[in-house]
Amino acid sequence: MTIPHAEALGRARTAADYAAVIVLLDADLSQAAASRGNLLAAEDRAILGDGDLAAARAGVDDCNERIALLERTVALAREHRAAAAADEARADIEALGAATVERAEAFGTRWREARRLVELLRQELFEADALSRAIATANSLFESAGLVQTKVNLSATRRAATAGQRAAAPARLSRAGQAADRLLLSLLDPGRARDPRPKRRARAASTTIPSSPTSKISRNERG
Repeated sequence: MTIPHAEALGRARTAADYAAVIVLLDADLSQAAASRGNLLAAEDRAILGDGDLAAARAGVDDCNERIALLERTVALAREHRAAAAADEARADIEALGAATVERAEAFGTRWREARRLVELLRQELFEADALSRAIATANSLFESAGLVQTKVNLSATRRAATAGQRAAAPARLSRAGQAADRLLLSLLDPGRARDPRPKRRARAASTTIPSSPTSKISRNERG
C-alpha cells in the first residue's frame, strides 16, 4: 500500500506546506473511518448469510490497514511540521539578531554625529556669549553717551536669528528624548512652552465642592 499524498509530503518544506498535507490526510482518514463502518456492517450481514464473508473480512482488513497507515502518516507529517516551525522561528530570531546588530551600529553612528554636533553647538554658544557680553558693554556706553538709538536689541536680534520652521518630533519619543528636545528648543526660543504636542493622558479637572456657609445660631435665642 502506497503512502497517501506521498508526492505532496516529498515537496513539503515549510510548516504551512505540512499543514496543508495534514488537512488532506485528515480528510482521507475521516473518509476511511466512514468506509470502515460500512464494511463492518457488510461483514455482519455476511455472517448472517447475506454476502461473501471472506470478501467482507478482507475489505475490513484492508480498511484497517489503510487507517493505520494514514494515522502513522499524519503523525509523521505533524512531527515534520513542528520541526519546520522550529526552524522557521530560529531563522526569524537569527534575522532579528542580524537586524539588531545593524541597528546598534546605526545607533552608535547617530550618537557620534550627535556628539560632534553638540561640541560644535557648544563652540557656537561660547562665541555667541562672548559677542553678547561685548554688545551689552557697548550698549551701556551708548546709553551713558546719550546715543540710545545706537544700542542693539539683543533679544530681537536673537529672535530673528532663531526664527524659522521647527522639525516635528516623532509621535513616539522617549522621556529622555522629549527632555533633550525641549532643552535644545529652549536655546532657540527661551521662555516659551517647548512641547506643542497634545498630552497622552488628559488630566481630569479637579472639582471643588463649595462649602455651604454655616448658619450661626445664637445661644441666647428666646423661645
